[in-house]
Amino acid sequence: MKFRIDRDALADAVAWTARTLPVRPPVPVLAGMHIVAGGEENSDRLKLSAFDYEVSAQVSTDIDVEEAGTALVSGRLLAEISRSLPPHPVEVTTDGAKVMLRCGSAKFTLLTMPVEDYPTLPEMPPAAGSVGSDEFAAAVSQVAIAAGKDDTIPMLTGVRVEIEGETVTLASTDRYRLAVRELHWKPERPDFSAVALVPARTLADTAKSLTAGAEVSIALGGAGGTGEGMIGFEGGGRRTTSRLLDGDFVKYRSLLPSEYAGLAEIQTAPFIEAVKRVSLVAERNTPVRLSFSQGEVVLEAGTGDEAQAVEALEATLEGEDIDIAFNPGFLLDGLSAIGSDVARLSFTTPTKPAVLTGKPPQDGENPNYRYLIMPVRLSG
Repeated sequence: MKFRIDRDALADAVAWTARTLPVRPPVPVLAGMHIVAGGEENSDRLKLSAFDYEVSAQVSTDIDVEEAGTALVSGRLLAEISRSLPPHPVEVTTDGAKVMLRCGSAKFTLLTMPVEDYPTLPEMPPAAGSVGSDEFAAAVSQVAIAAGKDDTIPMLTGVRVEIEGETVTLASTDRYRLAVRELHWKPERPDFSAVALVPARTLADTAKSLTAGAEVSIALGGAGGTGEGMIGFEGGGRRTTSRLLDGDFVKYRSLLPSEYAGLAEIQTAPFIEAVKRVSLVAERNTPVRLSFSQGEVVLEAGTGDEAQAVEALEATLEGEDIDIAFNPGFLLDGLSAIGSDVARLSFTTPTKPAVLTGKPPQDGENPNYRYLIMPVRLSG
């Protein structure tokens, strides 16, 4: 194997592929990065792959091939080396059981692993449709914040992806909050429908890393079709697959209230800053109390013998005055995710979930992002 590649192109491709490498590989070869230079199908392309039996990553980029070939080397070491190379073209060659990298006056020699022991990457499921990469990344980040972190309940660590025609609905919950986002996409078939539960961490990482191309292609087997148990994403020369989670997701639509007793609007940026300030005195797991009345909201934290904080902000309120309390971390997550300069909080009662949204583009429209948050019961 012998090829030349631009230093930045190599560093970029290796760094992206290395994200999938397992921290503690169950078998040594999974710590490797699979390198394929040239070949019959792509004579002038470099293909890098990583796989940990759950998630696979593959990237292809242009190179000058002198001699086609395949090698398997330590992925983390290759990532560290390629990141620190000087700004010169890189020449990569193999010599027996070694891979050599030359870049300017720098030279590195890496030992290879047995290529024949490396597992075959899973096939991409059939392409289902495409969506703008920036919108997809933004939507996933809005929803992934509400996914659970506790691996003992795998179902709650996922994002539910529901596809019905031209609408994709993303939802996640950790039982204390629920995030739902709808977006439009271009399906391959107008009647396509599918449901998948994707690990939230994988989905968020993938969506963020595929914004180099204008669009992301989503590959997913339809109901009862091929590609069962797998979802794939492709964009900008990068492709990744992930195994889906098992389990029945919460019937989340029934959790969203159909009508509200009150609605408050507050400027988002001052609200975020005030919650941060007031929650400085909130001990771990203690709430921030919000008292809404006509024209203002009063934020309070801390009680009795503890440190206390109070701050008032302008707010508009439709409905009766209400006192409600939230976990400040969960409230801040939602406020940071709504992507609007006005935060709208809709209530039913002080003990029932409230729904946080941005202000819809035109009044009367339903917001495409909703963040339901459970209140904390106030004592007394």
